[in-house]
Amino acid sequence: MKFAHLSDVHLGGWREPRLRDANTRSFCAVIERCIAENVDFVLIAGDLFNTSLPSMDCLKIAVQKLKQLKDRGIPVYIIPGSHDYSPSGKTMIDVLEHAGLAVNVVRGDIVEDKLKLKFTVDPKTGAKIAGLFGKKGGLEKHYYYDLIKDHLEAEPGPKIFLFHSPIAELKPAELAGMDAMSLSLLPRGFDYYAGGHVHVVQHERLKDYPNVVYPGPVFPNNFAELEKLDCGSFVLWDHGKITHEKILLHPVVKMSIDAQDKTPAEINALLEQQAHDYRNAIVLVRIEGVLRQGKPNDITFTAFADACIAKGAYVILRNTNKLESKEFQEITISKASVEDIEDALVKEHAGQLKMMPADQEITLAKELMRALSAEKDEGERVADFEKRISQDVDKLLGF
Repeated sequence: MKFAHLSDVHLGGWREPRLRDANTRSFCAVIERCIAENVDFVLIAGDLFNTSLPSMDCLKIAVQKLKQLKDRGIPVYIIPGSHDYSPSGKTMIDVLEHAGLAVNVVRGDIVEDKLKLKFTVDPKTGAKIAGLFGKKGGLEKHYYYDLIKDHLEAEPGPKIFLFHSPIAELKPAELAGMDAMSLSLLPRGFDYYAGGHVHVVQHERLKDYPNVVYPGPVFPNNFAELEKLDCGSFVLWDHGKITHEKILLHPVVKMSIDAQDKTPAEINALLEQQAHDYRNAIVLVRIEGVLRQGKPNDITFTAFADACIAKGAYVILRNTNKLESKEFQEITISKASVEDIEDALVKEHAGQLKMMPADQEITLAKELMRALSAEKDEGERVADFEKRISQDVDKLLGF
């Protein structure tokens, strides 16, 4: 038996167009590898899409690649992930299943207020596959509490369980704050546990749980993941041998600049020195520290990025989350609610920009925060949502 295990594709997830394209190409590369490896079937452990209502482009590429697998007699067994579900409980995975392009293995009955899952049997290999979906906020945990496990554990033959949840005993240090469920909530004795949701590359062999595997995302989903993982990956199971397969489309160049006690002009000079020929690379620039004077916006990062792109870099990303200015001093507050904290922060910083009277600045800041915190309406296209937010902000700023 030979199969591929992938998860967290997040088609359409990147806002940056070139990285959104790289994400799509990485998914295509994985499917092409599955075909080249002549796998018996493919497992997708949730989050094929980044949203429950993906764009037509995302849906088109998903259908195209899944149909290629179907045409070659390679079935796809899938579970919905936390990003695949809408608040109303709808998911595009149902559409793919009705089209015959994938099989949602989350199926079962309610027996005396308990959930009794059924196996989906792969006709070629006889592998018995079951699974549970993922929900936002870890809400799927409650389904595990109500799961009848005896019949799942007693079933003979090769068995695979798909899940889209973090496991408390397996969480890496950087995810310590993430809500997770106990490993004991999974049914015991399966040959392979195909995990998703946690964007890590991990394979653990534990008592009663011989192969608990997270394949990592098909393509990194943010700056930090690009720093850590460099590229996307998936897993191949080949008659009991497990390998993590990397999909490297672009080399990743990592650059770190210490801005402590420096001026924006000094940072600009450092960036200019680093504007090399990063052919086809994703260049990551992390700038940290407290500037001696000036503001972070005084750093002309665009000039550096344009110079690198002109020399062949694929895309340039920066992270300035830990870059501060002495013009905006750190403040310490103790408030009971989010609203109190926001109010205190706005009032504390009011007047520093000296662009308008402090009271007007406070009012504008609060109105901007309200506008930018708006959520996408059910059924609203991403482009329409972004346009609505942009128009609201432009109106507030008088553009």
